[in-house]
Amino acid sequence: MITLDPQRRPRHAVILCHPDRKSFNASVAERYIRTVELMGHETVLRDLYAMHFDPVLKDEERPGTADFMMAGDVAEELSVIAGCDAFILVYPIWFGLPPAMLKGYVDRVLGAAFPFRHVQNRTTHPLLTGKKMLSFSSSGTSQQWLDEQGAWISLRTVFDKYLEHAFSMTSSDHVHFSPIIDGISQRFVNEELLRVEQAAKKLCASFLVPSRKDRAAQPESG
Repeated sequence: MITLDPQRRPRHAVILCHPDRKSFNASVAERYIRTVELMGHETVLRDLYAMHFDPVLKDEERPGTADFMMAGDVAEELSVIAGCDAFILVYPIWFGLPPAMLKGYVDRVLGAAFPFRHVQNRTTHPLLTGKKMLSFSSSGTSQQWLDEQGAWISLRTVFDKYLEHAFSMTSSDHVHFSPIIDGISQRFVNEELLRVEQAAKKLCASFLVPSRKDRAAQPESG
């Protein structure tokens, strides 16, 4: 477990990547946020489509290049998610992969100023080292079908586990919902959102945070 400064609450960056603001994915992000906030944690939502996030990495943004220059929107985004203890990715699986916009967020924001040699050398990442990652993904087919196509193990290996190791994170759990299609019953949606609550509570419990009683018993500084 991660031991945090008892004077602050754990903070979760929820990164939503779906073009429909009324999508199942949006409901997942909303339920996750509501759950962890009820647990006393803080959240910050980054709705990439609503933000009109530009996923295209420019030549001068490539880490390790002689003319490297961090773009203003990237610097601003890094300031928003700085200090987060958990990074929650919420997205649909399209053609066996996360949406291009989410990959662009990894390239431009999470990987900003962090060249590949740092990955090879296991250099400490200023934003992500020691942090936790939890992914929620959806698809219109069963996980069994994804397994048969090799898509699930590829996604877990190439995206989840690679990012965990590249950025020296402590975990990369993944919850998948299938099949999420138009016309699914509200009962099914509610059952799946309960899985979101369970995953959120499990992640919250992984942080070692003093109880309110313990905090009240601590002497004030000064």
